[in-house]
Amino acid sequence: MTRAGHESFLAAVKPLVDAMGGEMVPPGEAGPDDVVLSWEGAEAVAVRLPQLADSLDHILAAMERARGKPLADLDRKAKQEVVRALEARGAFSVRHGVETVASALGVSRFTVYNYLNREKGV
Repeated sequence: MTRAGHESFLAAVKPLVDAMGGEMVPPGEAGPDDVVLSWEGAEAVAVRLPQLADSLDHILAAMERARGKPLADLDRKAKQEVVRALEARGAFSVRHGVETVASALGVSRFTVYNYLNREKGV
């Protein structure tokens, strides 16, 4: 792989890795849980994925940045939209996911469960 090709590949992959809250490390430093990416027949980079709980914190922080204010300052409708988006991303399969989201939204666990149940028509 040419040096320019290698750099272009890393530049292309970096936004995705950053969005996931991952870390890019040299392939030789890859651990058993890291994902090694190859490009043009050669190992280019290893991606160290975050733990699921860290991913949820990363997703919540990204949602705050996208909205330009703390999630707790959103109105009820916007908080319900956040819960829907998080459910679609599997946030509530993470241990203490409901508690983490409730804290970020400034609501009770009961409220988060109500938002989830409202979507399911329960």
